Amino acid sequence: MTQHEMTVERGIVEPGYTHFDELDSMGFVHNSRYMVLVERALTTFWARQGFAFTDGKYTQPDVFLAVAEFSISYRAPIRGTGEIGIHLWIDKLSDSSAVYGFRVLSADGGVVHAEGRRVHIRLDPKTLRPTAWSDTFNDVAKTLL
Repeated sequence: MTQHEMTVERGIVEPGYTHFDELDSMGFVHNSRYMVLVERALTTFWARQGFAFTDGKYTQPDVFLAVAEFSISYRAPIRGTGEIGIHLWIDKLSDSSAVYGFRVLSADGGVVHAEGRRVHIRLDPKTLRPTAWSDTFNDVAKTLL
């Protein structure tokens, strides 16, 4: 089974790829790159839904956010380059925050390389204070619950 065929009980699996410049001296994906892999998967998912940063502008107000927490536990190293999958879901959605869960998986879904959580807070661009998500965001976010 490839990552494109992976089925999960909730959320989605975004395809990813590890590159040579992400490897450490032992040929493993460097620990710091896992956060980038998750960031890219979230960005890709939301951009497909119309939430992006394009030509220096936010396409939706909900894109203006801060990462309040990012925690990760490493389970098994990714060795070398190749396809992977990033399983994403939302554990909790509130008025101005979203708590994501994630797993970094082998391409066939058989190995969990890392797992963790990431918290987003939507900010008002003028006050930099938390503000409510839009109805459009909530509609898409609910598909990840």
